[in-house]
Amino acid sequence: MLRLGRGYLIRWLVTVLCIAGIGWIALEYFVPSPPSKVTIATALKGTTYDYFGQRYKERFAPAGVNLELRETAGAVQNLRLLQDPNSGVDIAFVTGGISDADHAPSLLSMGLIFNDPIWIFYSSTESLDGLPQLRGKRIAVGPEESGARYVAERLLGKANVNSKTATLLPFGGDAAVDALDDGKVDVILIVGGSDSPAVRALLANPRVRLMNFSIAEAYTHIFPDLVRLVLPKGVIDIDPPNPPNDVTLLGTTSKVLIRRGLHPAIVQLLARTMKEEHDGPGLFQRAGEFPTNVDPEFPVSQVAINYYENGPSLLPKYLPFWMTIYTQRTIAFLIASIAIVLPVFGFAPRLYAWFVQQRLRGLYRRLRVVENALQEELTIPQVEALKNELADLDRASNVVPMLNSDLYFMFRYHLDRTRSRLAEAQSV
Repeated sequence: MLRLGRGYLIRWLVTVLCIAGIGWIALEYFVPSPPSKVTIATALKGTTYDYFGQRYKERFAPAGVNLELRETAGAVQNLRLLQDPNSGVDIAFVTGGISDADHAPSLLSMGLIFNDPIWIFYSSTESLDGLPQLRGKRIAVGPEESGARYVAERLLGKANVNSKTATLLPFGGDAAVDALDDGKVDVILIVGGSDSPAVRALLANPRVRLMNFSIAEAYTHIFPDLVRLVLPKGVIDIDPPNPPNDVTLLGTTSKVLIRRGLHPAIVQLLARTMKEEHDGPGLFQRAGEFPTNVDPEFPVSQVAINYYENGPSLLPKYLPFWMTIYTQRTIAFLIASIAIVLPVFGFAPRLYAWFVQQRLRGLYRRLRVVENALQEELTIPQVEALKNELADLDRASNVVPMLNSDLYFMFRYHLDRTRSRLAEAQSV
C-alpha cells in the first residue's frame, strides 16, 4: 500500500470532517428535529377552548412534546397572537367568521373541529325567545378580543342591543357563571360546546333557563357563517326532561389554526390529536363529521388532509413519536450518505492513482537533481552523497502498489540508468 505523508492525512481528515459537517447541516435543513415545546392559545378558564387545550396537552405528553397552554381572552386575541411572530404561539383555537386567508396569509387551518353553539342563559322567570327582549338587561358577553364578544356584538347589534340599550359586561367562562349566581348579570352569552365546564354547570342549574332562538333560520341567512342547531328535549337529563322542550340555537364553527412552517411532525401529531378528540358523535355532530379536511376561510394543511384521508403514515403507525423522528432522520442520513459515498467510490481509484503519480513525480524530481549533478565534476564526498540519494530513491519506490507496476518498472529503469552513469563518473 502507498504510505501517504502527514500532509495528505491531514487533508483527508479535513475533507472527511467537512463532508460530515455539510451532511449534518443538510440533514438539519431537510429533516429538522421537531421542537420539544409548542404553545397553543386557548381562552378563559371554564371555556370550551380551555377544556380542549387541556385534552390536547394530555395527548401530546406521551409523545414527549410539552404543549404549553396560553390563556387568552378568546378567539380574536388568539388570531392576533398567531399572526405575531414574536408571541411564541404556534397553534390557536379560532371561531369562524373572524378572519380569512386574505387577511392572514401566514396561517394554515387544521380543519373545522365542531359546531360551536351560541348559548344564552338567563335567570329570569319570564320566557325569552328573541334578542330584542335583552334590551335593558345586564349581559355577560365575554372580554374584549374574545370570540364570544365578537359573535355577541354581531348578533345583538342586529336587534339594536348595544352598549346604549343594554349593559354589556366582560365576564366569560367560569367568571360569567359566578356573576350570574351572584346576581351581577341577568344574561350570559357563551360560545362553546356542551363539554365546557361553564356550559355544563349552567345546563344543570335548575334556576337558569336557556333561551330559544325562535328566528334562528333568519340569522343564518343574515350571517352565512352561522348554522341552526337544535338541542333535543331531555338530552341532558331524561327524568325530568332537561331541557323540557326542544331548544333552537344558533351556532358558529370552531377551527384550529397553525403557523405556516410548523414542523410537519408536530402538525401530524396535532392532526392525530384532533382526530381522536373530535371524530366521535356529539350533541350537534355525527360520528366522523369532524375534523374536516376543508375550511371555507383558510387553506388546510396538506399534512392534515393526508392524515384525515389516509390515517398515519407507515412509521407513525407502528413506532412511538420520538422513535419515528429518529428513524426518519436515520433513513435520510443513510440516503444522503449513499448519494455521497457511491460517487466517491467511483472516483476513489482515479484519486488513488493520482496520489501514486504525485508521489512518483516527487521521486522523479529528486532523480533529476541527481542527473543534473552528473553534468559537473564530482568530488568523492559528492559521489557518496549521490549514491545515498539513489539508495533512498530505490527504497522509496518500493511503496508503489502492484496495481501500478508499469509506473514502478519505468521509474526503476530510469533509476538504474542514473546509477550506471554515476558509476561511470566515479571510475573516471
